[in-house]
Amino acid sequence: RFPNLKHTSYQVESPCDKSYNCIAWSVGENTRDWWPQPDPRVPSYWPEEAPQQVTMFAFKEAYRSLGFEECDSPQLEEGFEKVAIYATDHGKPTHAARQLEDGMWTSKCGDFEDMRHELDGLEGEVYGSVSCIMKRPRERE
Repeated sequence: RFPNLKHTSYQVESPCDKSYNCIAWSVGENTRDWWPQPDPRVPSYWPEEAPQQVTMFAFKEAYRSLGFEECDSPQLEEGFEKVAIYATDHGKPTHAARQLEDGMWTSKCGDFEDMRHELDGLEGEVYGSVSCIMKRPRERE
C-alpha cells in the first residue's frame, strides 16, 4: 500500500486496532476515531470549534482548537510537537502523522498498525502528500 516505505526507514509498533484512527493518534489519543462527517455506524469525535467538513480548513481548525499553529518546516524543533496533514492533489485531507521526540514520525494506518516512519514514507497514491505542518509547545513531563 505504501511503496515509498521500502526506500525509507520504518518500523511497525503495534498490532491492528480498529478503536482509533490516524487523526486521533496524531494528537495522542487511542480510544476513539476523530473525523468530521463520521459514518453513523462508527462512533467518532470532532472538535466543536472545527467545521464538520473534510477540508483542509476544517482540519486546521481542529488542530488549532488543541493549540497547534501552522509552521513552515517539518524539522524537529526542541520544545515543540508537530503534526503533518496529508492530502490529495485536490487538497482533501486523508491522513495525519505526529512527530516523535527523536524526529521520526508516527502514524496509525487505517485500522492497521501504528508505525514509526520517515515523513515521506507514506506519501503516494493512498494518502497523497504532506500538505500542512502544524506545531504546538510540547507538554513538559
